[in-house]
Amino acid sequence: MMLKLTILLIIFACTKALGGSLQPQIPSVASFTPSHGSFALASAVRIVVDSKHASRGSPSLLDFAHTFRGDLKDVVPHLGLVPILLSSVVPDVASATPTIYLTLDASVQYKLYNGGPTDEGYDIDIAHGSVTIKSSAALGVWWGTRTLLQQAAIQLAQGAKEASFPAGRISDAPGWEVRGFMLDAGRHWFETSFLSDLCIYASFFKINEMHLHASDNLWNPAFLYGDGNEGWKHLYAAFRFQPPPNSALDGLVPRKNESWTKKDFLQMQDTCARHGVTIIPEIDTPGHSLVINQWKPELMEAGAPDHLNLSYPDTIPTIKSIWDEFLPWFSAPEVSIGADEYDAALADDYISFVNTMATYISAQSHKSIRIWGTNEPSKTLSVSSNITIQHWDFPGDDVPLRLLAQGYRVINSEQAFLYLDGKTSEDGQFPQELDQDLMWAGAPDGRGWAPNVFSRTDAGNNTRPDAPGLRGAVFALWNDWGNNATTALEIYYQLARSAAVFAEKAWAGSGARQPPATELARADFDKVYPLLNAAAPGQNLNRVVRPAQGTGATVFGYAAPHAPLDTRIPSVGPPYTLTFRVKPGGRDPDAGLLFSGIDSRLHVANLTFEATGQLYALGYVLPQSRFTSVAIRATREYTYAVIDGDEAHPRYWTTLMDIWGDYMALGNMSFAAPSQQIGGGGFAGTIRDVTLTLGV
Repeated sequence: MMLKLTILLIIFACTKALGGSLQPQIPSVASFTPSHGSFALASAVRIVVDSKHASRGSPSLLDFAHTFRGDLKDVVPHLGLVPILLSSVVPDVASATPTIYLTLDASVQYKLYNGGPTDEGYDIDIAHGSVTIKSSAALGVWWGTRTLLQQAAIQLAQGAKEASFPAGRISDAPGWEVRGFMLDAGRHWFETSFLSDLCIYASFFKINEMHLHASDNLWNPAFLYGDGNEGWKHLYAAFRFQPPPNSALDGLVPRKNESWTKKDFLQMQDTCARHGVTIIPEIDTPGHSLVINQWKPELMEAGAPDHLNLSYPDTIPTIKSIWDEFLPWFSAPEVSIGADEYDAALADDYISFVNTMATYISAQSHKSIRIWGTNEPSKTLSVSSNITIQHWDFPGDDVPLRLLAQGYRVINSEQAFLYLDGKTSEDGQFPQELDQDLMWAGAPDGRGWAPNVFSRTDAGNNTRPDAPGLRGAVFALWNDWGNNATTALEIYYQLARSAAVFAEKAWAGSGARQPPATELARADFDKVYPLLNAAAPGQNLNRVVRPAQGTGATVFGYAAPHAPLDTRIPSVGPPYTLTFRVKPGGRDPDAGLLFSGIDSRLHVANLTFEATGQLYALGYVLPQSRFTSVAIRATREYTYAVIDGDEAHPRYWTTLMDIWGDYMALGNMSFAAPSQQIGGGGFAGTIRDVTLTLGV
């Protein structure tokens, strides 16, 4: 016991003499070797890019440097930053101006756990006057900047007056190449601005893919199946890529206002790329294809309106024509054709289709493809081993170890660990966010989940972190209940913490690193996650605003606003309380808006909230003859109104969700405060005593 205590004291003394240690962060870094001194982000810092390598990569090292500069200003607002400089000379460690130097070295090699090369590793050398971030590629340097930003953000959030980094060397690399999240954008509409913000947020935690499930339909057997059933023609189905005007594909997109133009998509794709995130687009066929069959009913499999008839002569040419139109939009080296949950009795047709599309897409664009793992029993054909299998259902649809043994490359999206559903799930099958107990201790050996873990109970069906064909993992958020189930921000609330814990496990794993162990402990994650969530730069998905100076928690207050009034505050995230008195206009008492913002609007009629294009009525009619006092209180779980001070009878805004046609589920709605404008939209009444405060 005395020997152990002596060793610990020696380690502590040496660490203190060498300048300290790093703060725990997400994801954890693989190693840090301390040295003497520290580097301080004082009043002024310059970012210098190695001129020999500034244009290398796409995005380039210089592109990433510009994004980093803006993020550094976000995280450390007091910092003075001169314009980015180009220099081929490594800065002097004794330079009078603290310098962050970004450079590349092609001779440096970084390895994934399976021994494969990666360009995402990096080294950071920290000295008194300079920090050098080095990698073999620009993307690796970008991830190094995330490490610096997190260290600064944590220190400042803990009360430090300035951020500083202990001198030494950080060496880090991911364990797996694929670390992504999938969002079901086929059943729920999302603006590209929101999706771009999700990329930016995820990037802060070194997540490198956003998989967009961009075509699908709601599933209700009462509408889809049965002789003479025409309900499928009216069931919600969507295709999100908008073809150009007068395209032969125009009928494929019946909801033009719920589709992405090429300009908007390319801008989003570029934003994501400049934050290290690749968009993986998915057009799901031959199952989940109702939107295509609503456009061309002749392509339908008899009795299954959501399946394509792969033996019909025009089916495959039609699918090829869709990819011909949109492949040029996509910068990713691979795309997903979905290909899940098709008729097992048509296994040969299915396998032939998958292989045909893989060959075609490769020939047209030099891209490879992914498919969802699907058990299609065939004694004569097999899916090409050049296709990556995205596993999701063990053992019902595939057995990952069997796939790996057969030479397939596999991405882990096992639903037992990695599935979420918007707002609710049937019989509570999936959690609201990734289950923290499973992520930290859900493997059979008591360790946490990692991309090599597929089963919670059977270690024999899990593999090693260094399995050659194991590419990584993607967690998924489905929107099975459609647009009305959630607002876009409610989706973010489900993703936010999930993305962070997933990022740690998909980068570092669970017990995969060699001693000394540097993986993040759950207690440290719980400590630093709220700080990093609040500090994540480049976006404001939390819709944080600062109260007016000297007003406590009050964002604004207007005794007698002259409507319409622009408050210049676009939106305020929950928790908040919005109070006001209102008297509708006499001519058309239901006309107009009480409040509006970028995320929501509150209509006079029935006190109806509008968000993400959907309407949610409270069902309360404002009296015309008098003022009514209203207090709206919102958290991330609900929004309710107290009318005329009747606290005993709060009125909640809710939604009804059709759960697979089996039953209707009631869910609470959380709305951001519609804070940008008071009145408008034809409102002719009077609003008084408006106050918006933080908290409920």
